[in-house]
Amino acid sequence: MPQKGESIFPPFQPLRVKYKDVFDLKAFYEAVHEWLVQNGWGTIEEGEVDHFETLYGERIGREGMKEIWIQWRVKKDAEGGSNFTYYLNLDYHVLGLTSIEAVKEGMKMKVNKGELDLYINAFIEEKYSKALEQNPILKYFFILFKQRVYRKEYEQRKKELYQETYVLQNFIKQWFKLKRYLPYEESKSFFPSSAWPSHLKEQ
Repeated sequence: MPQKGESIFPPFQPLRVKYKDVFDLKAFYEAVHEWLVQNGWGTIEEGEVDHFETLYGERIGREGMKEIWIQWRVKKDAEGGSNFTYYLNLDYHVLGLTSIEAVKEGMKMKVNKGELDLYINAFIEEKYSKALEQNPILKYFFILFKQRVYRKEYEQRKKELYQETYVLQNFIKQWFKLKRYLPYEESKSFFPSSAWPSHLKEQ
């Protein structure tokens, strides 16, 4: 499926989160899914409500270790009846995934150990610009309008999407208990972490 819209990040430089240690892959999957739903993101396919997954691939090695590829494609309209649609691509790559038992607060749990590499890219699309640009009569007026008037709103919407993408990256880092450098005070997440980095001592 061809990507719609223009990327807000430089080519080949999407946001990235990398984690290698003990975590619960299913719990992480569900937490990110719920964050997207609560923030208004939906599927790009018509007729689907919150089925974000467009690709799933799995390979099992000789020792039972799994390598997994997952792609999520989501979208939402900018607020206020705007002419813009936002898109997010989330590409998961999991390496060396195994099942282990871990003890947390005196309880034995079945979790995972492995490495997760997640790339997040964001795109912005003007809903009506393509149709207008293809119209031989209207396209010159539209180009002039876009350059003189429309550009300000475009840059504002692009900034909004940029900020929301970083909020998602921060949410994921918070879930994995990774270091974050924020210019604001952070509130406690509603999504409890199911990651146990080895460099952290359990409280």
